Amino acid sequence: MHDARFDKLAKLLVEYSTRLKRNENVLIEAFDVPDEMTIALVRVARKAGAIPFVQVQRARISREIALKATEKQLDLAAAHELARMRKMDAYIALRGSHNITELSDVTPDQMKLVAKKMRPVQDHRVRKTKWVVLRWPTPAMAQLAGMSTEAFENFYFKVCTLDYRKMQPGMKVLKALMQKPDRVEINGPGTDLNFSIKGIAAVICGGDRNIPDGEVFSCPVKDSVQGHVTFNAPTIYQGIGFDNIRLDFRDGKIIKATSNQTEKLNKILDSDAGARFVGEFSLGFNPYVLQPMRDILFDEKIAGSFHFTPGQAYEEADNGNRSQVHWDMVNIQRRDYGGGEIYFDGKLIRRDGEFLPKQLRSLNRTNFT
Repeated sequence: MHDARFDKLAKLLVEYSTRLKRNENVLIEAFDVPDEMTIALVRVARKAGAIPFVQVQRARISREIALKATEKQLDLAAAHELARMRKMDAYIALRGSHNITELSDVTPDQMKLVAKKMRPVQDHRVRKTKWVVLRWPTPAMAQLAGMSTEAFENFYFKVCTLDYRKMQPGMKVLKALMQKPDRVEINGPGTDLNFSIKGIAAVICGGDRNIPDGEVFSCPVKDSVQGHVTFNAPTIYQGIGFDNIRLDFRDGKIIKATSNQTEKLNKILDSDAGARFVGEFSLGFNPYVLQPMRDILFDEKIAGSFHFTPGQAYEEADNGNRSQVHWDMVNIQRRDYGGGEIYFDGKLIRRDGEFLPKQLRSLNRTNFT
């Protein structure tokens, strides 16, 4: 049955997030989402004059392929997908998941092989296309969020169709502010962290990369990170759930890592030389995302949060770190999560998840209630 909210979301993705133009090729990848949403996207893309291409994915089939995929098979798949991606001007991915741990029994070595072989496709998509990625609401996601299916769907469409234009002035100020300082200090329960972002760009994510959105990210100077950080938001990576991750740094490198899955955590961080260095630092401020739900596209945008990312740096805010890993780990600093402070060159920028400088207060969630 058609839902008018599908049309509203499709319009946002085509007209705002990717700004599709006449004769532009767009690849729509649909992972376990209703056909009606994919059709809505195709129709809106055509209305904009773009040329839509569709790839339908199913998580259980992807798992079966990944379980015993060979290097030869993955080389051929990557070559095919890279050739197709090079023909695309834009990429829209809707990623549903009936079971977020569907890949949990694919061995870490096999996941590492798949990630390594498919990395060129992802790199080209990120660097050379206009792209946006979003989750799709399912009962499994509602369960993780502690909500009924209907309540979660209402929450989802409210969050995903946020008027990101309203956030643009504050995000522009935050971007400019993040490009000025040398030192960043972050304090809070289980966290005493300092590093440099000198000379590294800041990038606005305001509905044109991920949905939901609401962050500005930069990147630490690779060898500058000192201290320790504890992440109070649970996370999932390669189909495995992790809680209470703590990372200790010396000269940029993670020298100690613990969690409820310490052995598996360290195996991922040992994937390659870059996995123990950080490739992203970001401040999240989506006013409608308040609680973690083990879905990083939501959790990294939580109001009053920051995330720190072992692994690959983005080209737009680059410290030179390269890795097949890119793992956003989230710390929520609102008072109900224990609070915390962020300083830029000794100036207090955010306390307990609320921005203090006058020009940044428009990003605080009190302006959206």
